[in-house]
Amino acid sequence: MKTTDEPISELYQRAAQAIREADGLLIAAGAGMGVDSGLPDFRGREGFWKAYPALGNAKIDFHSIASPESFERMPSRAWGFYGHRLNLYRNTNPHDGFQLLRKIAASLSQGAFVYTSNVDGQFQKAGFSENEICEIHGSIHFLQCMNNCFTWSAHEFIPEIDFEQCSIVSPMPRCKRCNALARPNIMMFNDWGFIDDRVERQRYQFDAWVSRVKKPVTIEIGAGTALPSIRRFAEFSMDGFLIRINPTEAKISKAYNKQGVSMPVGALEGLKGIAQQLFDRID
Repeated sequence: MKTTDEPISELYQRAAQAIREADGLLIAAGAGMGVDSGLPDFRGREGFWKAYPALGNAKIDFHSIASPESFERMPSRAWGFYGHRLNLYRNTNPHDGFQLLRKIAASLSQGAFVYTSNVDGQFQKAGFSENEICEIHGSIHFLQCMNNCFTWSAHEFIPEIDFEQCSIVSPMPRCKRCNALARPNIMMFNDWGFIDDRVERQRYQFDAWVSRVKKPVTIEIGAGTALPSIRRFAEFSMDGFLIRINPTEAKISKAYNKQGVSMPVGALEGLKGIAQQLFDRID
C-alpha cells in the first residue's frame, strides 16, 4: 500500500510489476534527480549558502538571487550565480539512472515522457528527445530579453565567473533586438516576465503523449514538499501506479487513493533496484 515499512526488495518487485503492466512511463523529476550526478539541490538556506559562500557572506538567499529583481538591482552578481550554474550543468554528466530510465522506457509501447521542474538540461544530455520533455520552469540553456522581446539558445554564451565573489567577469548577454540585458529563460520567484512559449509547446507535446497512453505508470524522483509542483502533479494529475523515490520524503499522501509504493532511497539506488527486477543485467 502506502508505507515504507516493507522490505525494499519487495518495493522493487512491486514497482517492476507495475511497469510490466503499463504501456507508458511518466518520469516526474525534481531537484533530487541530479544529486547522484553531483549537482546541489539547495536544500535549505544553509545548504544554499554552503554551495555559494559569497552569497552567504552577503546574506543573499536563494529566493532573492533567483528573481528578476536581482538582474535589475545586481546584474553582475545575478549572472555570477546563473552563469556558474550554466557552466556547472554543461560540465556535469548525468548519472547512470538516466540510462536506466531510457531502458525502461524502451520496453514500453508508448515509451516515456519527462515532466520536470529542473532547468539543468540533464535529460537532454542523457539522450532524451526534446519532444518527450516538459520543463515546467524553463531551461537555463535558453535566454530571454529583460524587455520580453523573445527567447533564444544560450549555446553561444560562455560566461567567465569569479566564484569567490559570485560575479560575472565576462560581458553579460544582451538582447539581439533591443540590446537590453538578457536573463535565463527560467521561471523565477515573483516572476511576471517569464516567456513561457517554449514550455507551452512542451505541454502540448505532453498532452498529445498522454492521449495515447492507456495504462500509465509514474516514477517520481527527488521531488520535495518545499516546492511541491512536481510532487502534486505526480500524485493527482495522472492515473495509474505511482512509484515515489525520495530519501527523505518518500511518503505518499493519504489523499492519494490509487496504488503506489514509497522508496526512501536516492535516485540512482532506487532506479538500479527497479531495473534489477526488470532486466537480467543493468549495464
